[in-house]
Amino acid sequence: MKKQTDKCCKKIGIGIIGAGRRGIRCLGSRIAEQTQQTGFSITAVCDRNPARMQEAAQILEKKFAEHGTETTITCYPDYQSLIDDPAVELIMITTPSYAHRDPVIAALRSGKKVYLDKPIAQNMDDSIAIMKEEQRTGNRLIMGFTRRYENPWRKAFALLQEGIIGDLCMVQIRAVIPYDVYAHTWHRRREWSGSPLNDKSSHHFDVFNWFAGSRAERISAFGGQRVYTPEDDAPAFCAVCSRECPYRVDASPLSEMGMQDVLRSEGDSWECETEEMYRADNCVYRPGSDLEDHATIHIAYENGITASLFWCIFGPRSEDQETLELVGTKGRIILTRHTAELDIVTDYGKRHEVIDCKDDEFPTSHFGADLKLIRDMRAFFDGTEPAVSAKDGFESTRMVMAALQSIDAGGELVRMQDFPGGGLTI
Repeated sequence: MKKQTDKCCKKIGIGIIGAGRRGIRCLGSRIAEQTQQTGFSITAVCDRNPARMQEAAQILEKKFAEHGTETTITCYPDYQSLIDDPAVELIMITTPSYAHRDPVIAALRSGKKVYLDKPIAQNMDDSIAIMKEEQRTGNRLIMGFTRRYENPWRKAFALLQEGIIGDLCMVQIRAVIPYDVYAHTWHRRREWSGSPLNDKSSHHFDVFNWFAGSRAERISAFGGQRVYTPEDDAPAFCAVCSRECPYRVDASPLSEMGMQDVLRSEGDSWECETEEMYRADNCVYRPGSDLEDHATIHIAYENGITASLFWCIFGPRSEDQETLELVGTKGRIILTRHTAELDIVTDYGKRHEVIDCKDDEFPTSHFGADLKLIRDMRAFFDGTEPAVSAKDGFESTRMVMAALQSIDAGGELVRMQDFPGGGLTI
């Protein structure tokens, strides 16, 4: 025990590339909260926006002080300077998806430990480039698919491995999530995000792969743009709009999760942006958006398991807005994410129980996943295998891109062996 305590007390410098909400408010804050246990200390940040970078440094320095640790954060105008800083031992990339490729490749080449937030990239070219660089350097990276770190999902996977529902045959995720934030931000264009399906459902495809334990063989999908449809006379930003609209940033069903209040609390840098790519309050009806806001997707795996995703980013707020159902040869498990409950029927219907998987960390960001992710990052830094790897991120985004191809072709079946990246050894 003494040895572990001494190990964790050693200061480990972290540099964050991308000073947005994910890197600073979610992960940065969780790192500060556990600094005494992990030894992690954020020593550098980098962002294309100098004002936001300075705001992020101030927020994090204050957060560390609240938890009994002083840290001075250096602001770097370019990612290579941050990577080259000898005080930085672990590099976190939390930029938007379109800005992953170059800093990730540079970080892998440095030989330092690398964390990459999901998804791996916004298109197949960048995804393949990142995978090839990881293979060339032999420098493994860890990714942040939050379901892999949440208690209910880990418990459901453990029960499946124990055989409680027999052999897995079918997997289904229902995700009816009122997430108009994607229509407000850079996610609204495929060229920047790979679509909201990539950003949000890369999680879901990763869960399918995790539980199926196999590679996808065929995919078909239907979907498109139904609610957040462009209008020629739409204003550019919510800030210049006087309409009554349920999707105004300050009226959004999810505004309490990080839009208007958080933007104001972090300073002026967000509201001073002028470009569509960088604003956080684009009108959801602003022309130029080509996002999908709903889809049904069906997957056949090489091992015979089938999976289905029922997904949209409009609809009501509810406790069952995301559920996972596993159907096996002798039972089934239904996981409800927002209540952290597992409803289990097994022995061909003879037994029924409900397990509450909430713990003390459940009220924190991503239902406690971010705190567990930070601890897994410490284990990764010490040499353990990443809980979620670049390979997992690559497979997930590859499936998203195949699903988008199917949607664009009106539901045409996509065979994964013929899809880009199929010949890459992973």
